Amino acid sequence: MSFSISGKTAIVTGGANGIGLAIGRHFADKGANVMFADMDEERLIKELGENDEGRNIRYFAGDLREKLAQANLLSATIDAFDGVDILVNACRQVVPSDALNPDDDAVEMLLQQNLLTALRMSQQVANRMIKQAEGAREGVAGTIVNLSSIAARRTRPELLAYSISSAALDQMTRSLAVALAPHRIRVNAVAFGSVMSASLKDTLREHSDYRSDIECHTPLGRIASPAELAETVQYLACDGSAFMTGQIMTVDGGRTLLDPVTSPAH
Repeated sequence: MSFSISGKTAIVTGGANGIGLAIGRHFADKGANVMFADMDEERLIKELGENDEGRNIRYFAGDLREKLAQANLLSATIDAFDGVDILVNACRQVVPSDALNPDDDAVEMLLQQNLLTALRMSQQVANRMIKQAEGAREGVAGTIVNLSSIAARRTRPELLAYSISSAALDQMTRSLAVALAPHRIRVNAVAFGSVMSASLKDTLREHSDYRSDIECHTPLGRIASPAELAETVQYLACDGSAFMTGQIMTVDGGRTLLDPVTSPAH
């Protein structure tokens, strides 16, 4: 059983910050070719340097909510690395929502950002993977890993929109896993809670007492670093998990094991 991703080509969306950046860097360190994708071009350049040929790291700047940007990202990846083997949908957003305000558009916003962007990217990349695997009868044609959240299973009123989009993403993962299995493409997800994402950093800056609240309700008593999540994503992307598909792996320090009445969702 091999956990290697060396020589594979991966697209990592949300690659300019936090978890997406950590996953992309981890993959590159493990020998994969990585296309970091994000709408924040300035941040991509700051973190990754110039987009030079000959490196196993490249970047693409664009708004992946737009189908043209998604198609251009796939084309840029093929031009740089001749194909794609792994898609990590790490592009996600958390915004507060008002459960009693019918004019609040947070649900629509996060369904577009967290669900539909991942779905359309998965469809674009899956079609390419199927084309690449034509004529081959064995082996995995490709892997897709979605980043979800434990908010899909437990929530707070202000996380209504985020919880709905996360639950939808989990079901999308299961549905795509069944649809793409005949094409030898695996689809799994990682549901995380206490990981130092860019959005959680912003929350902690605004609410300094929230850290102790999270740590108190996490059996392991801490917030994980993005690098720890990257190891789990690598496992789902490698041949070591070749018989896994449609699964939602939880990485939350044990937080979902506690009483949902007292344990925070984010």
